[in-house]
Amino acid sequence: MTIPDGQLPVEVVEFTDPLCPWAWGSEPVFRRLRASFAGQVRWRRAYCILFDHDDDPAPDPATETAWYARYVEDIGAHTHAPRARRLSRVAASSWPASLVAKAAEAQGAEVADRVLRRLRESVFVLGEPADTAESAISAVSGVPGLDADRLAADAASEDVLERVRADHAEARRPVDEVLSVHGCESPHPGAAKETPDGRHRYALPTLLVRGATGHRVVPGWRPYQEYVSAVVELGPGLAPAPTALPAKEALARYRTLTGPELASLTDGRPWAPGDAVRVQTGNGPLWLHPDEAAVHPALTPSA
Repeated sequence: MTIPDGQLPVEVVEFTDPLCPWAWGSEPVFRRLRASFAGQVRWRRAYCILFDHDDDPAPDPATETAWYARYVEDIGAHTHAPRARRLSRVAASSWPASLVAKAAEAQGAEVADRVLRRLRESVFVLGEPADTAESAISAVSGVPGLDADRLAADAASEDVLERVRADHAEARRPVDEVLSVHGCESPHPGAAKETPDGRHRYALPTLLVRGATGHRVVPGWRPYQEYVSAVVELGPGLAPAPTALPAKEALARYRTLTGPELASLTDGRPWAPGDAVRVQTGNGPLWLHPDEAAVHPALTPSA
């Protein structure tokens, strides 16, 4: 019997941003974690807004872009995630992409996952961050099952704006455990970040696991098993289900796969691309299902 999502005993809150490089690098682990506990936990994304309205503008945009490209490259050395060969600019704002990602949730979890993935790929594959309403909608064009007209209307609605504002506020009420993080050898241990107004917000990504007996928090860049331990500690009857798929099935399910995702989500048999389409990035390939390649911005004439 399938338990309705609202009645599941454990909630996982993913504090994230569509344009965050550490969140992008965590996709292999989070995709596996979501699949492992599908139907066992409630998974909710809270959009933190990494690039906010009150950020000071860069005095020299070209210099800032060059610095940020090196920063993303350094993160990729740890995560092995793809990065754009050329970054056109640093994102001006996370609000448009976050509004589109939040609006997509009304069209079901699968559509929402694929919309968020396209928004991430806008910056880390194409090098063109989806930082305007128009570019965010354009980035998700052709996502299967997506009602694009409804998405555009919902993303511009007051209701979705209020929901993202609520995410923004929630991300700036971090639990005490992340105000300082000690004894962690991760290159991104995930201590809360100070905001311009002197408060703190969660580092990205951070998972907050809530259950009847309390909460556990796993901030920053962490191994898969650490997330699993937090979930099963709050839900003693829970157990991760097997998730490994043949590479071809994984590509059909997820539409795009990075090298680390092939290692994390597949059964380890030799990867035979077949009709998969390879997009070369500055840090390894992104593999596209042929149906995705037909509509993906990386391969359409306007790209």
